[in-house]
Amino acid sequence: MNAQNPSHGAGSGMTRTRHAELVVILAALSVIGSLSIDMYLPALPTIAADFSVPGSDAQFTLSTFFLGFAIGQAFCGPLSDRFGRKPPLYVSLAIYTLASLGCALAPSIESLAALRFLQAIGGCSGAVISRAIVRDLFTGPDAIRVFSRIMLVFGLGPILAPTIGGYLLLWWGWRAIFFLLTGAGALILLLMILRLPETHDRSQARSLHLGSVLTAYWRILTHRTFLGHALCGSMMMSGIFAYVAGSPFVLIELFHVPSEHFGWFFGGNAVGFILASQINIRLQRKHPAERVLLAALLFQAFWGLVLAFAGFTGVGGLWGIAIPLFFCVASLGF
Repeated sequence: MNAQNPSHGAGSGMTRTRHAELVVILAALSVIGSLSIDMYLPALPTIAADFSVPGSDAQFTLSTFFLGFAIGQAFCGPLSDRFGRKPPLYVSLAIYTLASLGCALAPSIESLAALRFLQAIGGCSGAVISRAIVRDLFTGPDAIRVFSRIMLVFGLGPILAPTIGGYLLLWWGWRAIFFLLTGAGALILLLMILRLPETHDRSQARSLHLGSVLTAYWRILTHRTFLGHALCGSMMMSGIFAYVAGSPFVLIELFHVPSEHFGWFFGGNAVGFILASQINIRLQRKHPAERVLLAALLFQAFWGLVLAFAGFTGVGGLWGIAIPLFFCVASLGF
């Protein structure tokens, strides 16, 4: 593998075994943030009860994670362009692993919320830098195939993680979830140290001068096409964040779904997301991207209204909520 010439598709000369190993490591880096969210969702009501706080306080631990995940991404990209891919990953994964251990031992809901923020700061780099590594090593169809395999693993995370978290909660309590995440962080860090190459070309290192970084972000944020699509995507995702935060309380407390079965509902929605993304590939071959996007937005808006109606009126009970929610989440696959 020629890591010094990434622009020429250095990954194309790998053996099949080495290629598969690299994809597994990059997929693990990419999915660690999702696992940190999805695995502990069934435990939110239990965490609130354990600390004798309202459910909203337990949900705040999810909000601090989202905040840390968003803030951290703004820094890890420039840092990886300056110092290479691996050094920022070393630091961030060490932070993630220690913060996960802290979450498992947290004495209060306030400390858990603060540690979740640090956990997100550490975990966000995997999602960003893994994609940069793919771009370093692969070009054209090879890059598309690697991204597709990584996204397949990323899609499996929301299917498996809540179920695993639900059974850990049932057998050993909510702290066991964070002990497992601690072990996962340590294992990924070890694999990265031993088996992940440095792929960034040092001759392409970029300055960390604050002015140049801010100028680059300003160009992005004033680009009308980017801004329009970013706002579109963020508005769609905002509803999903509300779903992620609220679904454990709605399903477990209001509809009395057992915690260990919560993953079936959450994972079913993730299956819808994966199926829609595969349908999207076929639609893109026949229709302009803008038309597909508009149809997806209208589709989600319709089912969002159905969901709101069912929530306010109680029509359909559990399935009156679950069915439109499935289509709302699936629409993100487009």
